Amino acid sequence: MVAQKLLPFQYEIDPTESKLTALGGLPLFLDLMSSLGVIASLRKCLTSSGDMNGWSVADVVLGLVMVNLAGGDCVGDLDRLNEDVGFAEVMGLATRAGYSRQQRRALTRKLAKLKLRKLPSDSAAFRRLAGFHEQSEEEEKARRRQEAEETGEGKAYVQKSNRLLNGLKEAEKQMVAAVQKRVVQTVATLDQDATLVASGKEEANWSYKKFKGYQPLNTYWAEHGLVLHTEFRDGNVPAGYEQLRGLEEALACLPEGVERVYLRSDTAAYQVELLKYCAEGRSERFGVIEFAVGADVTDEFKKAVAEVAARDWQPLVREVEGEQVDTGQEWAEVCYVPNWAGHKKGGPTYRFIATRERRLQLELPGMEKKQKDLPFPTMEFGRGKRKTTYKVFGVVTNRDLPGDELLWWYRKRCGYSEQVHAVMKDDLAGGRMPSGKFGVNAAWWHVMVLALNLAEAMKRLVLGGSWIRKRMKALRFRLIHIGARVMTRSRKMRIRLSRGDGSWELIRRARDKIRLLAEAPG
Repeated sequence: MVAQKLLPFQYEIDPTESKLTALGGLPLFLDLMSSLGVIASLRKCLTSSGDMNGWSVADVVLGLVMVNLAGGDCVGDLDRLNEDVGFAEVMGLATRAGYSRQQRRALTRKLAKLKLRKLPSDSAAFRRLAGFHEQSEEEEKARRRQEAEETGEGKAYVQKSNRLLNGLKEAEKQMVAAVQKRVVQTVATLDQDATLVASGKEEANWSYKKFKGYQPLNTYWAEHGLVLHTEFRDGNVPAGYEQLRGLEEALACLPEGVERVYLRSDTAAYQVELLKYCAEGRSERFGVIEFAVGADVTDEFKKAVAEVAARDWQPLVREVEGEQVDTGQEWAEVCYVPNWAGHKKGGPTYRFIATRERRLQLELPGMEKKQKDLPFPTMEFGRGKRKTTYKVFGVVTNRDLPGDELLWWYRKRCGYSEQVHAVMKDDLAGGRMPSGKFGVNAAWWHVMVLALNLAEAMKRLVLGGSWIRKRMKALRFRLIHIGARVMTRSRKMRIRLSRGDGSWELIRRARDKIRLLAEAPG
């Protein structure tokens, strides 16, 4: 006998009219958006002519936020959500919420024209996303590029946002303010960093990494775990280009209640005007901004590091579960005063701290020259046979902290804000651009940021505990992708879970917490 290779079950279509969904936990995010006022903000900030004659811009953005959370990565995934008849029914409830009776009647007539779809189609979404693109900015970029080719002198250009894109940014800002009203943070530690997004679009520009794409500059608010500000840029725009302007715009996004600001960034922020802006207290609202920024390891800096006495190098120790663990790195204060940081009476003090780490990998025979071209700066310490090669890095700061404590504080940027980039591009849909048009891609990026902040708000304000450190994979597996049945009786909607589903208690507690957030003042 031949063993049966397939298990004894069959797939078939449910003959009933029941509205099943595989996204039983996703309505919680719609609930949270409503309680934080995000849906209302989208409708207010993204008004456009013809909104009641078809899918509005706010409808499209709301649908794409749900696509991001559910695990989709393209505009066409709106159709997949619409095919989930149970979730689509809940989505229809969300699109009607908050409207007056007259507006709901107009919306019903609109949906009748749209064949009773609950979410926009991909073609309708692309038509609305096209409104975020500004053709005049593309023409200005092309003009500057041609001028650079003719003169041999070019300058990076950041395309300006139009009214709709500014409206989307304002909705993001209002969401951050809503989170701040629920959990007030008086301190804002801002981590600024750019990330490269590869793209095969013909219109994308070449980056310094030798591939085409885009390079958004992001400002991450560590205490809330939110992206406070982001600026979508072409791939050929340097990471540190106009970073001071980016910082000023981020500061303007900080809501009420913040009293003190700190800044962390890599060497892209090692710019005289930015450092002086922070150290000299040029911000009218926040005064002096304490910072730690990666310093360029120049020849002059290396000379100052070489003059550090051997006894002044201290081991950099990490505390793990109450025990001191040697990292193999050392740090030292460096007596280094570049021309721009010359001391003046009453002026700020800039400290430079160097770290060094012995290179453990030996050079291969015959490869000595090639291995000299390393992606990090090195120095040799010692003499003769005791000469050893070290990796060397520098940090400049105006904070009055012990050197090792400052370094660990600075390196938290690498642990959290840079992890956000992986979430943006891999866990959410920020790593796949939908169009060759810059404005459409910028809107797509900002929609992803809105979804990211919503997921963080869900973890921190609603779920709490160990959920705060979980990635989207765990959120989808344990909360979003839950089988359920959507039922409507007596004009009331019910989402019914399976009797044995262990998610019931989690969802019940989450709904109660969201209800409390909705009742919070402001």
